[in-house]
Amino acid sequence: MRRIGRKLNGFAAKILDLPQDVVLDLPRMTLIGNIQLYIENHRGVVHFSNELLRLDLTRGQVEVHGQNLVIRAILPEEVFIEGIIHDIKYIL
Repeated sequence: MRRIGRKLNGFAAKILDLPQDVVLDLPRMTLIGNIQLYIENHRGVVHFSNELLRLDLTRGQVEVHGQNLVIRAILPEEVFIEGIIHDIKYIL
């Protein structure tokens, strides 16, 4: 049933010309070089160290690997990190 709902939401997003990340509750990631990362639509921090950030998402998780990672700002659905970012993985 969820699959049908997601398809309907995707169809509505296309018809109404809405961003799919808003309609489907997908994460939006903005990477500036390899030193800043802004992630929207997360569901909480699972793990954080100066080399790894793992965030829970509606579907899956995202992992950010790097050096000297620092959370500059964190809000209920947004997180802003800085450091030297080596790798970003989306895990279902």
